[in-house]
Amino acid sequence: MSETVIGVIGGSGIYEIDGLENARWQEVETPWGAPSDAVLMGTLEGVQMAFLPRHGRGHIHTPSTVPYRANIDALKRLGVTDLVSVSACGSFREEMAPGDFVIVNQFIDRTVAREKSFFGTGCVAHVSVAHPTCPRLSAACLEAAQDAGVTAHQGGTYLAMEGPQFSTLAESKMYRESWGADVIGMTNMPEAKLAREAELCYASVAMITDYDSWHPEHGEVDVTEIIKTLMGNAEKGRALVSRLPALLGAARAPCPHGCDRALDYAILTAPEARDPALLAKLDAVAGRVL
Repeated sequence: MSETVIGVIGGSGIYEIDGLENARWQEVETPWGAPSDAVLMGTLEGVQMAFLPRHGRGHIHTPSTVPYRANIDALKRLGVTDLVSVSACGSFREEMAPGDFVIVNQFIDRTVAREKSFFGTGCVAHVSVAHPTCPRLSAACLEAAQDAGVTAHQGGTYLAMEGPQFSTLAESKMYRESWGADVIGMTNMPEAKLAREAELCYASVAMITDYDSWHPEHGEVDVTEIIKTLMGNAEKGRALVSRLPALLGAARAPCPHGCDRALDYAILTAPEARDPALLAKLDAVAGRVL
């Protein structure tokens, strides 16, 4: 058994965790540059917590400029074992209404301007993201949401777009009708892929703020309405997070789905051919196998 350390990456509207004991903001240096912000560390019900505001306090990073590799590396260095992403999203489904949460289990990655891997020339690795979220951690998020009185939907496909603009009507209809996506956001890719490379259990909680632009009765995205719903969702999101320590516990067994062993057979470059400079940068995310 090891020790549980719950990491939370908070999206729009969520910049803190309520009730943290011994709370402190900790700066973390990574070989991938500076993370979005310092990390808020503390304990909640005897479980260590690490909170990172994805866009930085004050919302300074766009979805495209979030330093995804530095964020995941920093949380791994701090000992995070279970990582929960909380982010604002649009909905493609009538029944997934603004104010509801969706526990995402699949992604379609349409981002084009972001570094998507820790690995590269000199150390090649291929991890599976067929099932990109951890079922155990996702189940805990669902239970926590329901305990908090949130209408939560189990399972959904998240379309990750580049942004920062919202979808055109034609795009929104295509994602909904032809591609079968359920929610749309701008930040969970490459975050989920990098979490898998770093052998972290990862769960994604999509907090619905709007119906994107497909809905005939809602029209285009209204930023004023989004902000209003987002603020209400932020309170619900903090309530969800506050319930996770009791559900996950302080003692942690190996992930039954193998998330924490994703690199067991992933690295293909022969040891004698590996680039020492890249290996040095991989000390946190891949140190277990390197």
